[in-house]
Parts: sequence; structure tokens; C-alpha cells
Amino acid sequence: MRDHLTEIIIFTFLFLLVSGMGFVASRWRAPKDMAHLDEWGLGGRSFGGWITWFLVGGDLYTAYTFVAVPALIFGAGAAGFFAVPYTIIIYPLFFLILIRLWSVSHRHGFVTPADFVRSRFDSPTLALVVAITGIVATMPYIALQLVGIEAVLKTMGVTGDSALARHLPIIIAFAILAAYTYQSGLRAPALIAFVKDTLIYIVILVAVLWLPYKLGGWGAIFDAADAKFQASPSPNDGILLNANNQVQYFTLALGSALALFLYPHSITGVLASKNRDVIKRNMSALPAYSFLLGLIALLGYMAIAAGIKPLPGANPGSVDSNTVVPLLFDQQFPSWFTGVAFAAIGIGALVPAAIMSIAAANLFTRNIYKEYLRKDATHAQEASVAKITSLVVKIGAVACIVFLDPQFSIDLQLIGGVIILQTAPAVVLGLYTRWLHRGALVAGWAAGMALGFWMLWQIPNAATGRAHFGGSAFPLSEFGFDSTKTIYVGFVAVIVNAVVAVLVTLILRALKTPQGTDHTAPDDYFADEGDPRIEKHRDETTIDTVSST
Repeated sequence: MRDHLTEIIIFTFLFLLVSGMGFVASRWRAPKDMAHLDEWGLGGRSFGGWITWFLVGGDLYTAYTFVAVPALIFGAGAAGFFAVPYTIIIYPLFFLILIRLWSVSHRHGFVTPADFVRSRFDSPTLALVVAITGIVATMPYIALQLVGIEAVLKTMGVTGDSALARHLPIIIAFAILAAYTYQSGLRAPALIAFVKDTLIYIVILVAVLWLPYKLGGWGAIFDAADAKFQASPSPNDGILLNANNQVQYFTLALGSALALFLYPHSITGVLASKNRDVIKRNMSALPAYSFLLGLIALLGYMAIAAGIKPLPGANPGSVDSNTVVPLLFDQQFPSWFTGVAFAAIGIGALVPAAIMSIAAANLFTRNIYKEYLRKDATHAQEASVAKITSLVVKIGAVACIVFLDPQFSIDLQLIGGVIILQTAPAVVLGLYTRWLHRGALVAGWAAGMALGFWMLWQIPNAATGRAHFGGSAFPLSEFGFDSTKTIYVGFVAVIVNAVVAVLVTLILRALKTPQGTDHTAPDDYFADEGDPRIEKHRDETTIDTVSST
């Protein structure tokens, strides 16, 4: 049996190193005082091109990506590659959308997408809906970062028989994360992202050069994968798509692309940029991460060729597919390099988890606490509430892993994508037009959520034995089609959402229902660094921050 001591030492050293960087980050590019949501939650809105590239990339490509995408390809084949095209098509889709959101947010001091919706449609109710949706969709995503760490710890043998012993390392890791995020805010994951992404690039590039050589070449790898899927009882498994899963593939890719930059943590990274050019350059350069993701995905086929057998899962008779990549590195590389790879995965969980908890805290503070609980809250009080909320969010994420089956948490993430998509009409369309009525947007959101949850309820999971909420692939036969094809739930739900919003808008306009006042102006969506109103807001932030001391 392999001695994991070297792996554990290297993993622990690198983990503690980046944790120390997290605490130091409070003094990196810091103002005189952090008692302002712009400073704690958005890093002073001052990040340049390189910092934003690492921050947003580290935010979107997570530890869960590192272990789950290859695991899906290991189990199902070509269908798992949906993650590659969706991370490609998202950047041109959001190139123009995000620069408009940046401009209007910096002019008005918006911290969250719900802030924008509140001002654009003059509707605290719609803003509340967007805020709650963002928080609910983000929670399971944070929990999934723990799944990535747990897979690594399980492979190294750092587990125990009792629930507490099994999860104690994760609890300790997230306690450290909570501490430096509380102190340093968004600056902590921004600084750590440099180390995280560098490690991942090194590990993956070495893996895709070394493993094919060791496993007999790419031809042998694909032949081994094809042989496995030929023997699979599922007609959808294979190294190529077939007629049954093509619709699911492209709707899941498109729906996931639309959802990706609607998540609060994605928007938080973008709003921390110092100007529009930073966002433009990043939307052009971030596809480099998609190339890396394609290489990561191929690890699933390499694991098949290497004969990897996943470790047992939490339930009797089940397997933990998330251990496929850690086991591949554990069995094919020397201990020291495996320790570096495991550290890359572990650190890859810290960056997005920190940003996600900050984004959720920003939403609660600005759109629930300040809007409904304390309208006269000072900037210092907002920052204090956000720090406490970020701690609560992390505790909730740990609780999801401790008390729920990790596989159920993964299904929750799929549900999270369906949920966050329902904010698209208000946030995305709202950046270009105010034609949709605020009441209609709430009605569309409700219709999309209701349909989405009904569809998710109908989907079983044969692998886990659950009759409901077993995935996001909805059989078209349930809609009366004579077909074995499936379709992504979120794609259908958001279309229904938009249709309902249009129809209800027509009705409300016919009834001459008031639709509130637009507190934004057309030129707000084109403002850039150096704009007098943006600089005025930054000056006021500095004054408020200093005076709060």
C-alpha cells in the first residue's frame, strides 16, 4: 500500500502557505480602513487585468470542476464534454452585457445584481426575489468545493470511521478560510488565485504530456474508453454523442453558459474590475481556461485506460466517482508531484468558496438587511453584517456536506443552475430594455421556478435509488413526445419564464398598471473610469470609510 505521508506533508504545507497569504491580503492594496462594502466585498473596485483574469478564472474553474468533469466523462463519456463548449460560448454572449453592468454599477455604487434590478425597475420585491435566488443557488455551489477537498483527503487516507473524524479536516480547512475571508474580504481570494491557477496549469500540462506516454498513447486511451462504453448498459454512454443525448447536450451547454455569469460570485469578480477595458480583455482571454478545461476533461478517459476503480461511497454498495482523478494522480505519479496536484485541488476549492460566500453576504446585506431591516445602516455596519453573513454561509455549506449525501449535494448544484437562470430576464434583458413590467418579471420568475421544480421532481436517479431530483435531464416523453431524448430543465424553464414575462407585460400595460421610475439613465451604461460621477462615488467611498473609524 502506498505511503501517503509525503503527499500529506506537501498538501499541508501549500495549504498553510496560501492560508497565510489570505491573512496578509488584508494589507495588500488596502485602504486605511476596510469598513466599507466596496472595500471588503469588491476589493475597492480597483483590480486590473491580471488580477481580474486570475480572480474570475479561479472563481469559475473550481475544485469541483477539477474532479467532477473528468468523473462524469469517466462514467458517461462524450456527454461530459458539455462543460467545454459552454465555457467557450459564454464569453462572447456576455462580452457586451457585463461591461454595461459594470458601468451602471460603478456610477450608482451597486454591489449586487439585485441592486441594479432595484434601481432599474423601482421594485424592492423584484430585487428581493433576485437576491434570495442568488443566495439559494450559491449555497450548494460552496458545498461542492468541499466535495473536491474531501475526494483528495479520502484518497490520501485522511478519513475516519465516525462522521466527525471523516469531516474534521474539512471543518478545519473551512474554519481557516472563514477567518481570513472575514479579515481580508475579496482581496484574499484575489491574491490566492495567482498560486491556485499557476499550480493547476502546471499539474494539468504535466499530466497531459506524461500520462499518454505512460498509458500507451492517445490511441490506446480512446480505445480503452470505447471498449468500456461499448459494454455499458446505458445507450447514452460512449465516446461520441448519439441521437438520444444530443438535445440534452446542447441545451445543457447553452443553459449552463447563460447561468454561469448570473451567479453572484461571477458578477462580484467582474464588478471588482477597475474599468471596462479590463472586462473586455478578460472576456477575450478567459477562453484560455476553456482550453485547460478540455485537458482536464480528458483525465476521465485516462483514468479508464489506467484501470482506476473509484473508492467506496458513503452509502453501502456505492462508489465515490469524485475520487477518480485523485486516484489517477496517486497511482501514476511520484508522491511529491501527487502532493502538489492534491494541493492544487484543495486550493482550487478555497478561491471560489471565498468569493461565493462574499457574494452571498453582499446580497443579504444590501438587499435584505439594508432594504428591510435597517434602512439607515452605515457603511461600517454593512461591512460588519456582510462579514458575519459570510461566516454563516460557510457554516451552512459545511453542514450540507456533513449531514447530506455528497451525491445529493451535486444534484443540488444542478438544481442551482436551474434556479439562477430564472433571474436572466430581469438582469440580462434589464440591461438593454425596461419594456418588461416589474410585475411581469416577478410572474415570469415564479412560472419558471414552478415549472423547473416540477420537472426536477419528475427525474429519478437509478444510481442512488432516488425517485425525485435525480438530475437535470428531463425526458421529452413527459411532454407527450414519442421520444427517448432528454432536455435540460433550466433551458425549458427560462424560456417559459420569458414568455410569461412578455404576456403579463402586455396585460399590465393594457391595464395601465404603474411600472415605477427608472433611476438609471441611458449614458449610465457606457460610463468608464475617469467619469466624474464614478470618481465622485469613489471619493465618497473613501471619505465614508475614513469617517467610520
